[in-house]
Amino acid sequence: MLVQSLTAICASTLPRDQWELIAVDDGSTDDTAEVAAQFADLVLSIPDGPRGPAAARNRGAEVARGRFLVFVDADVCIRPGVLAEFVEAFGADTRIAAVFGAYDTEPRAAGLVSQYRNLLHHYVHLINHGDAETFWAGCGAVRRAAFMAVGMFDEKRFPRPQIEDIELGYRLIAHDGRILLRPEIQGTHLKRWTLWRMLTTDFHDRAVPWMLLLLERGDVGGRGTLNVSPTEKLLTALIGLALLGVALAAFRADPRWLLLSLICVVFVVVANLAMLRWFAERRSVAFALAVIPLRLAFYIVSGAGAAWALFLHITGLRRRAAPALGGALP
Repeated sequence: MLVQSLTAICASTLPRDQWELIAVDDGSTDDTAEVAAQFADLVLSIPDGPRGPAAARNRGAEVARGRFLVFVDADVCIRPGVLAEFVEAFGADTRIAAVFGAYDTEPRAAGLVSQYRNLLHHYVHLINHGDAETFWAGCGAVRRAAFMAVGMFDEKRFPRPQIEDIELGYRLIAHDGRILLRPEIQGTHLKRWTLWRMLTTDFHDRAVPWMLLLLERGDVGGRGTLNVSPTEKLLTALIGLALLGVALAAFRADPRWLLLSLICVVFVVVANLAMLRWFAERRSVAFALAVIPLRLAFYIVSGAGAAWALFLHITGLRRRAAPALGGALP
């Protein structure tokens, strides 16, 4: 994947003398550094790695010379015009602290889960275009001065891939910055997803740390965007209510409780019809129908993660759970 990713960056339409390419080798045990050296202007190696993408990006940012920092994940192939599009997006508005794009609609990995996961990412970014309150580092750019002013990525709290970019976005906004989501700035995702990996990632690396972050910010009930919008929160709660109905039906031996579960599930599916219609247009009706159980699983895992984070927050167990959740928590 690394060769494909670096080759795509080097195919940029932005004149080569206007940008530099820095690759950070976060403690690899193969020939990553040697491969990267064939493309990059500079390869940084972290001897005590892996320390996670937050630390790796910070080390690269510290030696970067440009006014803008463009972060590209090693499993993403950006389009030739992406660097120029980032420059254009910042324009003359100095309040714009960051800009990020989206995956395209042609993920390389086959299979239902991989296709769904990547297309979902594109769709969510597509319908939330414009001003955002979070950031995405898979294909995102930050004004260097703003990045340094807020203290870069929080590498102590996030020593592994989690929501380090989302948390950075909140700090950029709090520092009176502006973040733009431009879904037309795209890259192809090369990652292959499995069902188990999707579920564990959504629970361990998304729902739990994101909920803890919202609890710290006192913003659990806020409007939010992307996956924490009021609508998504409501749908997650409805799936929790559906599960409660199933439990009551079993405990009381009364199938009438299943009607409550059915109503909740139908409501959630109807609320996702626009997304399902979009999936059908991009792939097929069969694909859209197959996505429904995956979507329901997402709400179940998200709700479970939020509940677990709330439990950790209330009981004070979060400090002991910090290493597993992504580092020290204040």
